[in-house]
Amino acid sequence: MSMMSGGAVPAAWPERIRALARGELTPVVPRRAATVLLLRDTGEDGGPAVHMLRRRASMAFAAGAYAFPGGGVDPRDERPVRWAGPALEEWAGLLGVGAAAAQAVVCAAVRETFEESGVLLAGPDAGTVVADTTGEDWEADRNALVGHELAFADFLDRRGLVLRTDLLRPCARWITPEFEERRYDTWFFLALLPAGQRTRDVSGEADRTVWLRPADALAGYDGGELTMLPPTVTMLRDLLPYGSAAAALAAAPVGDLTPVIATATVDPAGAVVLTWPGHDDFTRTAAPGDGGR
Repeated sequence: MSMMSGGAVPAAWPERIRALARGELTPVVPRRAATVLLLRDTGEDGGPAVHMLRRRASMAFAAGAYAFPGGGVDPRDERPVRWAGPALEEWAGLLGVGAAAAQAVVCAAVRETFEESGVLLAGPDAGTVVADTTGEDWEADRNALVGHELAFADFLDRRGLVLRTDLLRPCARWITPEFEERRYDTWFFLALLPAGQRTRDVSGEADRTVWLRPADALAGYDGGELTMLPPTVTMLRDLLPYGSAAAALAAAPVGDLTPVIATATVDPAGAVVLTWPGHDDFTRTAAPGDGGR
């Protein structure tokens, strides 16, 4: 990370922004991705808690940052699965993409949550959810999914499971800025931790997992103790008004999820201003000499 006025940003950003402005940088096509905010009630007056992972320092993207379970879409996520909840056409409308892409995003949300936390939003039928995924056979399947040795559709089919898409609530869509080396078009979802299941510290991409109340996570961010990207901070802020996990899900937006994407301008002197539309407090500036010419 390097410092732009207003906070830390990746060290390469100022010069990449200038290169984009000069027409010397071709933006990478963003990869579709899904992220899930798993919620559970704390039993206190502080409202729900959310499951978070700290990404390993060795990760190429968002190293050291606290985030939610999630990751990129696997092309095999488009394979047909047993489906419970809104029809695929309805999901396509909610997510603003075609039916095949909608299925892939929803499947990626459930698959990545299982891969990174051991929590599976699927069950034997449309009204149930598996109660325990901690056995050795489950772990073998989870590792096979992580290693791309097993397609998610095949995993569900072999176990006779129905994808519980009704347990997911889409809440936002963010696209990585054009000047980033690794870009993602990410849909964010809310989901309740299913009864009987528990999160496990199983993600190879994380070196710490924790349940945090949104206010506590934001206090850590504001105090400089927890590193987070703007989408993560925004999702946490959006949870602050709710006294329970169920209330947060019930209030999830329905309809157009307009993507949020950062924009950057370079003035004649070479100073960079980075903004996220609708999120003015994330605005960052870099002096002309920061990050290269």
